[in-house]
Amino acid sequence: MFTHSAIASLNNLEMMVYNYVIRNRDKVMYMTIRELADAAGVSTTTVLRFCRKLHCEGYSEFRVRFKLYLEQNEPQQANFGASEIISFFKSVNNEEFDALLDRAVDIISTSERIIFVGAGTSGSLAKYGARFFSNIGKFSNHIDDPYFPVTNDMAKNALAIVLSVSGETEEILRFASQFSLHHCKVLSITSHEQSRLARLADFNLSWHVPQTRIGGVYDITTQIPVIYILESLGRKLAKKLAE
Repeated sequence: MFTHSAIASLNNLEMMVYNYVIRNRDKVMYMTIRELADAAGVSTTTVLRFCRKLHCEGYSEFRVRFKLYLEQNEPQQANFGASEIISFFKSVNNEEFDALLDRAVDIISTSERIIFVGAGTSGSLAKYGARFFSNIGKFSNHIDDPYFPVTNDMAKNALAIVLSVSGETEEILRFASQFSLHHCKVLSITSHEQSRLARLADFNLSWHVPQTRIGGVYDITTQIPVIYILESLGRKLAKKLAE
């Protein structure tokens, strides 16, 4: 039901509905469309658009299909956050997402070296990605300093893999723009298909879990999907290099 392509098609308001549904799955099937709209902080029109993008004619069909989805695929999880992560893995466990990974690996394999870019937590994952790919045999390094200069020499025949949860961080957008100006391809990994970074990149891989912030400032959104994507790309690349 929650396929990767369907979730990727949601805009920011529709993602608010999706996030509420995933976090409150035991309540949603008993809520009216007005109650769901109020709880998610959107309009009933947004909820209807959300339903249609999940290939439901309306809210009534969505509730029926969602109830069946839970009964068939989604046992209740006691662990905090487990249901959100399980939903992510179910959305990418298909040929469609596997084909996206293959396309990304084709881009990676034709580049002489990889530059992983990120700030904050994404900066730590950029370092992890660079080491993981280096272990495979693909020359890689990382940048986690938002003021690091991008030069023509470093960008030549390289691929920048840019990590960002929101895809809207100004420093990261500046990085991606500079790489593009130096004719360096950009592959972004974000949680928002419609973000500025995703639109700026030559190729984007998106992951979708509810974003979590403390005090509205500190982002503690799980990074498990990013690690999964990086390792999946690395393993596919290793297999391709061995052929």
